[in-house]
Amino acid sequence: MYLVFRCDCGRAMYAKEGTARKKCVCGKNLKVKERRILVKTETAEEASEMVRKFQEEKYGGAVFTTADKI
Repeated sequence: MYLVFRCDCGRAMYAKEGTARKKCVCGKNLKVKERRILVKTETAEEASEMVRKFQEEKYGGAVFTTADKI
């Protein structure tokens, strides 16, 4: 079982159930038990997909490009 939650900075992330702490890319070290759980999923792939969905809702769709087009 995987838990999807948000950091205080707004970034969505996931952790395996039973994990005590998770470090966000912003540098915060979060206690998973203290976070509000947004979704529970069975597999890591489903959790990853949910994180993508939450990130797109908050920040808009991801647009990938190559360096020569910038």
